[in-house]
Amino acid sequence: MSSITRIVLALALAGFAAACAPKAEEEVVYVDEPVTVEPTYTGKYK
Repeated sequence: MSSITRIVLALALAGFAAACAPKAEEEVVYVDEPVTVEPTYTGKYK
């Protein structure tokens, strides 16, 4: 087997192993924002 064939085979095997590796799951963080009071209508000049 020539060295070029061995290199290509090694790269193909490494690519296959990388493609089949389990994916790392991203951690989802939810941040509760404080509830604000909506402004109310108090008249024209208040």
